[in-house]
Amino acid sequence: MQRKAYVSGAAVLLAALLAGCTGGPDEGSSPPDSKSGNAGTTAPAAQPGKYRTLPQACTAADHDTLDALLPGIRQSTDERQQEKLYEGEASVTYNTDRRDGCNWKVESTSATDHLFVDFERVVSYDTAVSDDDKAEELYTVRETAADLPEPSPSASASGDDASPSPSDGTGTPAGDGGDEGDGKGDGSGTPSASASPSGTPTALQPRVLDGLGDQAFLDDKLNTGSSTAQQRTVTVVFRTSNVIVTIEYAEQPTASTDTPDSEEMQDRAWKLARELADKLNG
Repeated sequence: MQRKAYVSGAAVLLAALLAGCTGGPDEGSSPPDSKSGNAGTTAPAAQPGKYRTLPQACTAADHDTLDALLPGIRQSTDERQQEKLYEGEASVTYNTDRRDGCNWKVESTSATDHLFVDFERVVSYDTAVSDDDKAEELYTVRETAADLPEPSPSASASGDDASPSPSDGTGTPAGDGGDEGDGKGDGSGTPSASASPSGTPTALQPRVLDGLGDQAFLDDKLNTGSSTAQQRTVTVVFRTSNVIVTIEYAEQPTASTDTPDSEEMQDRAWKLARELADKLNG
């Protein structure tokens, strides 16, 4: 007589459990990479920025440029002191490939001039955001914080909002007598630029700049709240790829009755910005 196979209930349960452990994932389960939707694939990383290093800020400007910005250097009769003034003072930084800055402060017979140059190389740690996009984001924050006024219709029509007037090489914009910008005529019947309440000629007010890097703006502030001489500070910020460059140029006259010339200072700062942009591009 043939015997029937007999399997205990415990054996059947064990077989079912083993089948569940070795089988594939259920249809409703999530794949390992929820971003791509396919296991083993990743999204492509954003492109790195153009720049991997930075120029040295203290040697980025040549002596002729520093002479124009800081007239007190040429007035120094001590050669060793003069050389020290040219060198400036490097900013404290822990990685000069990421940030490098330099300060100059020079007294002359008519004023005290201060210059600050800063290079910042932006690196994005988000693989979905490129270095350039991160730099653009940081630059936009700076421009927004500057609270630039809307360009006047006359300035926009004439193109005066693009950049300071070209200079004749003496620090004075070509075609004017050097004392323009105070809201008065020059005595020759030719009107000068009208002045705003801040003391800056309307055509030279803070504005976005064209033709300098990928993005650029200029700010111009006159400190009128002090009982001493008025100090003017011209700031130029521009971005080239993943590098943001900042220039701060300030002047405080020795005589309390004097006011720093806006057009002259903007022209000097603009020339330095172009020189630094060329330095970056090698």
